[in-house]
Order: sequence, then structure tokens, then C-alpha cells
Amino acid sequence: MLVKKTYKNQITLPKALSDRFPGVDYFEANENETGYIVLKPVKMMPSKESNAEIVKNKIAKLGINEKDIEKAIEWARKK
Repeated sequence: MLVKKTYKNQITLPKALSDRFPGVDYFEANENETGYIVLKPVKMMPSKESNAEIVKNKIAKLGINEKDIEKAIEWARKK
């Protein structure tokens, strides 16, 4: 099957090929040793945590407290 790369470096998968991967929105793209582009279907799994929970846990892990955040905001506003 022939596909064309657009000026935005995008390609559209032909319907016959796309239909073989129902429910797949993402593909991992690699180049193999012979120079061919290989697309591997990837199913994205939703995170068990919300983005806010992820950030909150990261802040706690780094030991950042409210005072640190206030200082950072004050510093950023001075610039």
C-alpha cells in the first residue's frame, strides 16, 4: 500500500490497514536494520491516579512543602 507523507510529516494509514487495529490510536514507530519504518500498535492504559494525584505524590516524594512553593512563586514573580 502506498502512503504519502504530508508537509507536516504526517501519514494516513489506509483504511484496509487501519481496520486491522480496532481501538488502537497510537503506534510506536521505529526504523529496522534494513531501513524500513516499522509501526507497532500500542494500547495506552489509563493511569490509576489522576494527574493531580501524580503531582501531589511527586511533591511529597521530593519533600517540597507549602513554604517552598510560596518562595518559588515569589521568586518567579520578581523576574
